[in-house]
Amino acid sequence: MTDKTYQAGVKDYRETYWEPDYTIKDTDILACFKVTPQPGVPREEAAAAVAAESSTGTWTTVWTDLLTDLDYYKGRAYAIEDVPGDSECFYAFIAYPIDLFEEGSVVNVLTSLAGNVFGFKAIRSLRLEDVRFPLAYVMTCGGPPNGMQVERDRLNKYGRPLLGCTIKPKLGLSAKNYGRAVYECLRGGLDFTKDDENINSQPFMRWRHRFEFVMEAVQKAEAETGERKGHYLNVTAPTPEEMYKRAEFAQTLGSRIIMHDFLTGGFCANTGLANWCRENGMLLHIHRALHAVLDRHPRHGIHFRVLLKCLRLSGGDHLHTGTVVGKLEGDREATLGWIDLLRESYVKENRARGIFFDQDYGAMPGALAVASGGIHVWHMPALVTIFGDDAVLQFGGGTLGHPWGNAAGATANRVAMEACVEARNQGRQVEREGKEILTAAAGHSPELRIAMDTWKEIKFEFDTVDKLDVA
Repeated sequence: MTDKTYQAGVKDYRETYWEPDYTIKDTDILACFKVTPQPGVPREEAAAAVAAESSTGTWTTVWTDLLTDLDYYKGRAYAIEDVPGDSECFYAFIAYPIDLFEEGSVVNVLTSLAGNVFGFKAIRSLRLEDVRFPLAYVMTCGGPPNGMQVERDRLNKYGRPLLGCTIKPKLGLSAKNYGRAVYECLRGGLDFTKDDENINSQPFMRWRHRFEFVMEAVQKAEAETGERKGHYLNVTAPTPEEMYKRAEFAQTLGSRIIMHDFLTGGFCANTGLANWCRENGMLLHIHRALHAVLDRHPRHGIHFRVLLKCLRLSGGDHLHTGTVVGKLEGDREATLGWIDLLRESYVKENRARGIFFDQDYGAMPGALAVASGGIHVWHMPALVTIFGDDAVLQFGGGTLGHPWGNAAGATANRVAMEACVEARNQGRQVEREGKEILTAAAGHSPELRIAMDTWKEIKFEFDTVDKLDVA
C-alpha cells in the first residue's frame, strides 16, 4: 500500500484526525503510541488511523456522523516524533477529550486506547508507551485504599524499607507446612510474607486452610517479636463473589493485608476490591502477573508505566516493579521512572526515564514499590539505593534458601538492610561501598556471613530486552 492508493469509499484518516495545530486542553487524556506502520503507509495517515480507531472513527463515512459533534468528541493525532535508534517506528501523540471516558473507569480507558486499534491492518505493530491522565480524571478515581503514610502508621514502621518474602516452593506445600514457613520468616525479622501469584485454592492447599494456618503464624510471630507483621493472603478467585468471600474471611481472622493479581483478575475486580479495602481498613498488595505478556516486547503491547498508572488509579497499596538487579527484566532508568509514577504526587516529563508527559495526581496517595525476583543479601546496597525507604524489599529464595533455615535467612536480610540504611544515613555511598558495609555487619551476624558466602557468586547479568529508546 502506498500513499493515494486507498480503495474508493475508504477514508483518508488525515482529513479528520490529523491535527498538528491542535491546542491541548488541561482536561484531555494524552497518549503516546509507538507505531510501526505497514510499508508505504505515511506516518501521518497511520497516526490519524490510530486516533480515529481508538475514538470516533471507522473505515468509511457513515450517515450518523452527521448526528454527532465529531469536532468535539474525536481523538486527534497532534504530533509525530522519531524513535531514537529505530528508523521503522515513530511516536504518535494523540489527544482524547475527557468525555470519551466513563469517570473512574480504568476499564473504559483501556478498552478505547488499547482496543481494536491494536489489530488494525495498516499497523504492523503498536505499543502504548505512556498516558497522561488529567487531574480532572484522576479525581474521579479512588486510588490506593490507604497510601504509604497510613500503612506506616498502622504498622508502626518508619525510616526504612519494609522486608518481605514470597513463600517457596510456590506450589505443593500443605497449609500447615506453609504456615510453618511463614512463622519462621516473620520471627526471624521480616515484616511481611507473601502468597505467590499462582497460589489460589488448589487441591493440595485450599484457601481457607491456608488463611487459618498463616494467620496463626502471623499472630504467634507478633507475640514473640513485639512487632506488627503481615502476610499477603491472595484473594484472587474465579469470580468477584468468591474474591469478596475470601477477603471477608481474611478480615475475620485479623489480617492487615490481602493480595490481588490485578491483570489476571481484571481491573473491574481490582477497583471493586480496592473500594472494599478502603471501606474495611485493609491494605492491598498487588501482584503484576501477566504484565510481561503485555509490556516486554519493545514494539508491541502496553508499556508497564501505563499499567502502573492504571493500577494507581484503580487502587493498590503495593505494586511489584521489578528489581533491576534480580532475575526479572528491568532497565534501571525506566524502573526509577515508574517508581516515581507510583509514589510521587507530581511527576515531570523526563525522557531519560521514559516519561513522556507531566503527571499530576493531586492529593491521591502513592503506593509502595515492591522489589521482588531473584534477589539476595548482596543486592541489598543496590536495592536500598534504587528504591529508598518507601518500598518493600522481598526475598523469596534469598530468605528460604539460607543453609540454616528460614529464620536465619530472614535475620540475614534484616541485618543487611539495617546496615545499609545506617550507612546511607551517615552519608556513605551505599552502592559503591556495599561490600565493606555488608562485611562489617557480618562480623556480628553469623546469619549474614553464611548468606554472603552462599550467594557470593550468584548474579543475573543478562541483557535487558526492553530498554529505553536512545540513539
